[in-house]
Amino acid sequence: MTNWDALTQTLERHGFTVSRFATGREAAAYIDGKIDGKTVGMGGSITLKDLGLYELLAAHNTVHWHWSGDGQPARARDLAVGAQVYLSSVNALAETGEIINIDGTCNRVASLLYGHEEVYLVVGANKIAPDAEAALWRARNVASPKNAQHLGRKTPCAVKGDRCYDCDSPERVCGSLVTLWRKPGGIGRMEVVLVEEDLGY
Repeated sequence: MTNWDALTQTLERHGFTVSRFATGREAAAYIDGKIDGKTVGMGGSITLKDLGLYELLAAHNTVHWHWSGDGQPARARDLAVGAQVYLSSVNALAETGEIINIDGTCNRVASLLYGHEEVYLVVGANKIAPDAEAALWRARNVASPKNAQHLGRKTPCAVKGDRCYDCDSPERVCGSLVTLWRKPGGIGRMEVVLVEEDLGY
């Protein structure tokens, strides 16, 4: 059982702004109210998709998302890098404060490190692990296989759906691993939006 107060305190000590909500719907409404008239980039994320954040934010912001279906994913990624605000989820968050992401194209992890005025990380209860080792295990053996399956990749983890095989497949979705120990200095403000229900994978 997650100690939400202790997790909040740890993240704040590490330089992150933290907000907390009981449901994804409340979190989405909060983010929609915080971002207005901005350029917004979004990382590939089932969490963001399920919360309908593209549709909400695009009504009053300029949003660049390679999952938007406009037929120009590479262009959307390029524009997202230069956006004022960036949104993503995470593959795992340790109760000890480490935020872990694995990425293939690496556009998402790049935007968590430098250049944006604000970054929002939406984290469901299912993403939380007790420590850094467990968080890394979750990112590799739970989130990455499910992401490979979602993308229709022919990798061992996608076919078997049980764990990472550290494969050499050309369709591998794991190209980089980034751990945030503290808020990156190249980001203006980074907010972790904690949601006390399961979101994404």
